[in-house]
Amino acid sequence: MVDKKEKVLFGTEDLGVWDSIVKEQQTITVRTERRRFGKDVTIIEGFTGDIDIKSIASKLKASLACGGTAKNNYIELQGNHKDKVVPLLVELGFNKEQIYVD
Repeated sequence: MVDKKEKVLFGTEDLGVWDSIVKEQQTITVRTERRRFGKDVTIIEGFTGDIDIKSIASKLKASLACGGTAKNNYIELQGNHKDKVVPLLVELGFNKEQIYVD
């Protein structure tokens, strides 16, 4: 794991290279659960490392016009958005081959 000081020393802080490398190496799982009162929830899990899942959750919620939260290295979105989430994650820099939909 590379800390913030090392990122600045190697010059990758302002290029965003480190973030793109970390995002491409993630194995992400997208699945849905049925919660109380028959409500569907889309769960996106598998985030590790230095990824800011709160900003990713915010971008997904804005794009999908839904509510949700980010906690414990996973994102919950209100509603069934399995088909719509994958292209958005690819647009955010994640590798399509590393995204699995259950």
